[in-house]
Amino acid sequence: MTPALDIDGLLDDPETRVVVCCGSGGVGKTTTAAALALRAAERGRQTVVLTIDPARRLAQALGLRELGNHPRKVNVAGFEPEGELWAMMLDMRRTFDDMVRRHAGPERAEQLLSNPFYQTISTSFSGTQEYMAMEKLGQLVATGEWDLIIVDTPPSRSALDFLDAPNRLSAALDGRMIRLLTSPARAGSWGLRKVVSAGFSMFSKAVSTILGGQLLADASAFMQAFDSTFGGFRERAGKTAELLRSKGTAFLVVAAPEPDALREASYFVERLSTESMPLAGLIANRTHPVLADLSAIDALAAAEALERRGDSAPLASAVLRLHADRVEISKREERLLARFTKAHPHVAVTTVPALPSDVHDISGLRDVGDRMSGE
Repeated sequence: MTPALDIDGLLDDPETRVVVCCGSGGVGKTTTAAALALRAAERGRQTVVLTIDPARRLAQALGLRELGNHPRKVNVAGFEPEGELWAMMLDMRRTFDDMVRRHAGPERAEQLLSNPFYQTISTSFSGTQEYMAMEKLGQLVATGEWDLIIVDTPPSRSALDFLDAPNRLSAALDGRMIRLLTSPARAGSWGLRKVVSAGFSMFSKAVSTILGGQLLADASAFMQAFDSTFGGFRERAGKTAELLRSKGTAFLVVAAPEPDALREASYFVERLSTESMPLAGLIANRTHPVLADLSAIDALAAAEALERRGDSAPLASAVLRLHADRVEISKREERLLARFTKAHPHVAVTTVPALPSDVHDISGLRDVGDRMSGE
């Protein structure tokens, strides 16, 4: 029998310090994260929700015009939570800039921040967003201001890329190509000729078209200024990676009862298992449970009987046909979820019935929280 996911038990447990929501795009993950944070605050936790998704849905759902790179307290209208709710959205570039200022001295930090090569990689280098997400999570934990942090991750499989971010960014910046780019300043003009003669002329020409003719010099200056601070970056990311594997962290996989979303959910579950990450369970979002104990066949038969008699009850006939459609949808979703639970019998599951409209306010988030908890 599939174990039930106890959302309130998870949120109420004082040992739960970080909850990471992951899943593919379009499954309501951001709304789920916000609803979890609101419910935790309502039940007495000092909670902050961090979204890495650049979409503005979290701010809208919380009734805020915008979110910034630092936590902002949410004034919850309509009721008084026992705890507090804060929210923020990751600003990748600002987080990178702040990290450089923190780890480098004032003079070296200024050199890095004004370097064109840094200005490019701080927004577009592979793994930068995920690395900065880990950095921001580590910062939030280090402050000790909140006893629960809810993380809303980017959509699709990149949601788990932040687990690889320290190694990926380290490998990229420690890689042979980048290291060779530092050799001109270290070895003088002969070093630059060696780089070019080693087959980098096409590389430098192609990238210089985008970044300008000073690419190699900029990269060299960046790497030399970065060398003395990068060790601290890796150390902090390593500590955050340990945090994600600790007992106080819980991963929630969010999925819609659709084939593609559940395939992605299976990927997440398997990846978390491989990485020894603490999986709390699956939230099957936007399900369509039947509202009455009437089969689709019986509903259609009743609708056809009404229509044959010519009774002036078109609304009743339409409702019966809608119910028949709902029964078929519900059966299809049950089959898909049964397939998932058969493949992952030990994963706890909770289902969240779909709302009649999109969530855009605190009241809607409370409704989602109630449904997640089975109320």
